[in-house]
Amino acid sequence: MTTKKTKPSSSENKDEVKVPDPVELAKAMIRIGEHSQRLMREFLERQQENKTHASQMELANISAAFLDLTQAMMQNPDKLITASINLWQDYLKLWNATAMRFMGEQHVQPVITPAQNDRRFQGAGWNEGTVFDYIKQSYLLSARWLQNTVRETKGLDDKTARKVDFYTRQFVDAISPSNFLMTNPDVIQRTVETGGENLIKGLENLLNDLERGNGELKIAMTDEKAFEVGRNLATTKGKVVYQNDLMQLIQYSPLTENVFATPLLIIPPWINKYYILDLGEKKSYVKYCLEQGHTVFIISWVNPDESLSNKSFEDYMTEGPMAAMKEIANITGEDNVNIVGYCLGGTLLACMLAYLSKHPNEKAKLPAVACATYLVTMLDFAEAGELSVFIDDEQLQAMEERMNAQGFLDANAMAATFNMLRANDLIWSFVVNNYLMGKEPFPFDLLYWNSDSTRMPASMHSFYLREMYQQNKLVKGQMQLKNTVIDLTQIDTPAFFLSTREDHISPWKSTYAGTLLMKGALDNNKVRFTLSASGHIAGVVNPASANKYNYWTNPRLPKSPDMWMGATVKHDGSWWPEWVSWLNHYAGEQVPARKPTENAIEDAPGSYVRVKAN
Repeated sequence: MTTKKTKPSSSENKDEVKVPDPVELAKAMIRIGEHSQRLMREFLERQQENKTHASQMELANISAAFLDLTQAMMQNPDKLITASINLWQDYLKLWNATAMRFMGEQHVQPVITPAQNDRRFQGAGWNEGTVFDYIKQSYLLSARWLQNTVRETKGLDDKTARKVDFYTRQFVDAISPSNFLMTNPDVIQRTVETGGENLIKGLENLLNDLERGNGELKIAMTDEKAFEVGRNLATTKGKVVYQNDLMQLIQYSPLTENVFATPLLIIPPWINKYYILDLGEKKSYVKYCLEQGHTVFIISWVNPDESLSNKSFEDYMTEGPMAAMKEIANITGEDNVNIVGYCLGGTLLACMLAYLSKHPNEKAKLPAVACATYLVTMLDFAEAGELSVFIDDEQLQAMEERMNAQGFLDANAMAATFNMLRANDLIWSFVVNNYLMGKEPFPFDLLYWNSDSTRMPASMHSFYLREMYQQNKLVKGQMQLKNTVIDLTQIDTPAFFLSTREDHISPWKSTYAGTLLMKGALDNNKVRFTLSASGHIAGVVNPASANKYNYWTNPRLPKSPDMWMGATVKHDGSWWPEWVSWLNHYAGEQVPARKPTENAIEDAPGSYVRVKAN
């Protein structure tokens, strides 16, 4: 939409003001009206089809948790009254400070300030304008009061307390004044500058996102046209040398004349696509391993549809790493292999090693695992972090009802769950940028990968959530795969555990507990634990060349993660060189580099990774 520029007659020195072109505005509104009418009709049709018992159960489950909260608050009225008085006193301070600013006082200390990492209020308008500074501080005071009141309420069981705390934070994040036109000074300024064009463009962005999500809001986090798997993502050269129903096995072309004899297999999680480890030439973990002289294989998991609904967790084990190990031995002729498991891939790796420890005949048919690396891997799910909010009987039953109806867990449902863990960064910041500011999202490879979601087979996912997250059977020695009890204490493979300090998905203290489960924990030379700064993705995908963040090491493994942290040594930069130094002890002698066969199935990155969930 174009706009006309006019100058105010009252002063020649005033800035030009944009006025919308009425013809262009009319065309835009007609276009939006037709678009929204069609989307609304399709949405209502789908709503009639999707009025499921599952959605009613989920709403009832959340409502019941807040009913319990209300009853607990009523049993402790004194604390609620005290909290309300404290809030009132904070507001009196804020009113006094605001009045002083209105009277011209220049140096008035704020009553409350945003957290250092809170990017919602970084614009100058939030601090320079007295009214918007008041709105900001008023919100922060109310948010603090509400969250503290909920957290300090006694009489709730742990499960309900976590749930109401989580959804209270979702509510608090949603009502932030930064999310609304009339209370966000940055949006108001842009509206004046563009003559309202930002709002028209924002409405079009909203409708486009609704259309992309087939009636559900699927917020565009990045410019998806800027990226393409195989063009500027997952570009490391290689070949697909094997495939089955669940995975393609990629062997990469060597980057050194000689390589270590023992090949390296990487098992990524199948919750997302493997190319997080091969984002681009400068960020590729795969390329780094090749540069260090390793023969690298990686599993590229299928994006399953309803035809694979009965694939189980044990199918992922046998048709995933076990099938890959057999093929790697055939290709390289080596009797050993080193394996890296990332997140759920690491959980699968540990399950496989425990399973093989009880099946010597099957183990003898595969190359021996010389060492295992676990990247942000949960084995003990007793303290599973905020994801545990979604793991109770009612919500699992609702999820299973939906999965059984279509044969898989929809990729959008999985993505929405993870985005809620960081709602301000992964939801509301894009609402402001795309819909209020009317801007296009910035091209960002990590967010493109995050949006390139995968589905989960119904049978596998139900088993994973119930057996591990809900009942923690893996650590209790009660979980079975192929009629075999999985006992992690039987694993004596040398291991390197890498966790990240700000991980919302695999909390580092929970991942640390996994190190103490294995036989090798008694031998400090066999099991290592390293902690990286940042989170679940950025802390892992931290190229050595970038020299970002830092990491902590401690050769000992005390029972408490806090005791471990208290005796650590801090190192600047990436953990990658530290890991490679450890890995090379198990990598064997130098041999001539091995190239993938020319008679391979297809070139990397293969076809499985290109399948979109929608």
